[in-house]
Amino acid sequence: MHVRQMSISYQPEQDRILVRVNTSEERELQFWFTRRLTLGLAPLLERLTTEAAARRGGPATTHLANADPVTKKAMADFNRSETIRGADFSTPYQAPQASAPLFETPLLITEVNIATLAAGALRLKCSEKLGGAPQARQFELALSETLTHAFLHLLERAVVASQWRENRPPESQAAPAAPAAPPPGYLN
Repeated sequence: MHVRQMSISYQPEQDRILVRVNTSEERELQFWFTRRLTLGLAPLLERLTTEAAARRGGPATTHLANADPVTKKAMADFNRSETIRGADFSTPYQAPQASAPLFETPLLITEVNIATLAAGALRLKCSEKLGGAPQARQFELALSETLTHAFLHLLERAVVASQWRENRPPESQAAPAAPAAPPPGYLN
């Protein structure tokens, strides 16, 4: 599936992020990211793109793979800003006219597996595994380095719109994890 156009937006009535992908096959893929999934996924994608930027570039930049995290982050930010500068974020998203969406309803993503590919590309395998569903719905989405940067940019804008990061204590000040819930009691 090749991505032609992408839209990522926060939907306040759902308190979720809706991702819409218009494919080159004139199909539309729609899926939801929850707060929990998004706040875990975004830092992972950031880290993977930072590592890819440090590895890429040939002999002149191989030393970046062993550079300190600040240098790696600066290099990744530079790559992202260069990529974002050339992307078209002004054309409104246009859903395909003729064909039906890939799935009848948007998927509620519960699991994402990420594989790194050559040249900074990523493959996302997204699954919806719900308790009452007979089988999981899933899809794979390959993102070139350019699309990965654009995806991260749009995802970050949606997270800012959601205000999910506001009023969260920094990780160093976060409350310790709650102890595991006690096993359920039974009365016979």
